[in-house]
Amino acid sequence: MSDLELLTQSLARSVKHWRAVRGFTLDVLAARAGVSRGMLIQIEQARTNPSLGTVVKIGDALGVSITTLLDHEQGPRVRIVPAEQAVRLWHTEAGSYNRLLAGTEAPGPLEMWDWRLMPGESSPSDPHPTGTMELLHVTAGELTLTVDGVKHRVPAGASVSFEANLPHMYGNTGDVPMEMMMAVSVPPVT
Repeated sequence: MSDLELLTQSLARSVKHWRAVRGFTLDVLAARAGVSRGMLIQIEQARTNPSLGTVVKIGDALGVSITTLLDHEQGPRVRIVPAEQAVRLWHTEAGSYNRLLAGTEAPGPLEMWDWRLMPGESSPSDPHPTGTMELLHVTAGELTLTVDGVKHRVPAGASVSFEANLPHMYGNTGDVPMEMMMAVSVPPVT
């Protein structure tokens, strides 16, 4: 099979998959992407090789990258992120930090974080989109989680889940470092 045929079939599979994940009919996706329903049918049946511009429009309408739409790898995908490649997005001179350990789209963005807060430090977070959930597991110290102005104490060994569409803050009011793992699930684009 040629590279073009592989890409055409991959695009057909991906568009069908992501359209189903998003719950879009052909008509809804056509309207969102600005392409004809007939073009989408041809793409999903692997009967055409659309322009890059058309693929971009479909990807944007589905909320996925062109790379995701054209990925022709089949079977389970495993992506290992070496420790030295974890992305540190925030840190303080006292030693507090967060690191994005891994992420994926399932069906919306899903992220796993490693956090450390030194005594007396905190990190506020703006509200996330409605439907965003956070799961936290405290491995050391005690987390003071404030959600919409209400404080919740989460000791080492305990876990907490909450809807993150309200202002929230992670804090350490104790006298030892607080460490936690956090998973964030953001709803897909609708």
